[in-house]
Amino acid sequence: MKTLTILGSTGSIGRSTLDVVRKSRHLYDIFALVAGRNVEELAAQILEFRPRVAVVADGEALSRLREALRVSGLQRSKWPELAFGGKARVDAAVASGVTFVMAAIVGVAGLEATHAAVHAGKTIGLANKELLVASGGLLTAACARSGSELIPVDSEHNGAHQCLRAGRQDEVARLLLTASGGPFWKTPLEQLRQVTPEQALNHPTWKMGKRISLDSATMMNKGFEVIEACWLFGFSPSEVDVVIHPQSKVHAMVEYVDGSVLAQIATTDMRMPIQYALTYPDRTAAAVPRLSWDESRTWEFHPPDLGKFPLLRLAYEAQEAGGSAPCTLNAADEVAVEAFLSGKIGFLEIARIVAETLDRMESRTAGTVEEVLEIDRRSRQVARSIVDGEKGAVRATVAANPVAAG
Repeated sequence: MKTLTILGSTGSIGRSTLDVVRKSRHLYDIFALVAGRNVEELAAQILEFRPRVAVVADGEALSRLREALRVSGLQRSKWPELAFGGKARVDAAVASGVTFVMAAIVGVAGLEATHAAVHAGKTIGLANKELLVASGGLLTAACARSGSELIPVDSEHNGAHQCLRAGRQDEVARLLLTASGGPFWKTPLEQLRQVTPEQALNHPTWKMGKRISLDSATMMNKGFEVIEACWLFGFSPSEVDVVIHPQSKVHAMVEYVDGSVLAQIATTDMRMPIQYALTYPDRTAAAVPRLSWDESRTWEFHPPDLGKFPLLRLAYEAQEAGGSAPCTLNAADEVAVEAFLSGKIGFLEIARIVAETLDRMESRTAGTVEEVLEIDRRSRQVARSIVDGEKGAVRATVAANPVAAG
């Protein structure tokens, strides 16, 4: 039986992880559920899975969780240990007896807990690509020292992980990551100027959170995955290619030096890669839909348009540059995405703000988690100042030409 801590239990990956556990309760014991402020969802999870520890973001969320548990009727003696904040997240991740940590907290908020779990030698189900984007060197070096293993949960990297089991690293020619293309891969560049947040969030294949859906629309998400693949599998950026595959059935392909190409193919259901990570190196039956091979189908593959999706190009350049450039890339993108979703900037301005932030930030090598977080904080400051400048420029244009603006 594996003992789990789930970082981000109320998010989509956390909920899917618990669904996998629900269907194989005899294989898993939930030690800790770590969430943010969705205390209603967390309270329901506590009632069902009875963890020994539950952690929320802050004191206010903790008070609401206590009230939710009181209203639920669960006897006080059966409540888990309740805590909040960063230290509590770390404690839940490194606790004695925990064998597997699902790292599914969005953004860099989960960096300290995941890094601590790696140092403690835990097996990590890595569902948060930002951790390797922001601190890939630190995490992989810590894994080498502690013997901790990172098992990717992203469908593309999980697929690559499976394909790479077929040969040695020196037998690989290149890795191909597939991309759905998001909602705009066929949309002419000029029409992207009028894109609304609602259109950008309408992903054709996956049901995801707002940021990852928006990053898919700009293809920044695939850029992050290129960076993540470099750290996970020891590739250079030039050895990782991206192909648009709108049907989202082929998740990754590995081309070997003899010309053979191995593909990992599965339905678009995150429970499959989650279960693979939980059971690795073994395989067990998964309660997910199977592909039907008794009907005809067509699968397409297209090269990405880097002119229309410049953020993918910027991701390659950031990984080539090294140092803190990928960390700045991630931070600036998050700020720009927030600005777009709140109506402060247009869709095409996301890439320009990220590019300008990279130009303004001096790249350096971070030696500690604290330094990574400081680079992240400073990058966000710079990106916000650029966004504020954009807002000022828009206001000036409106004031100068109110008729045209209307």
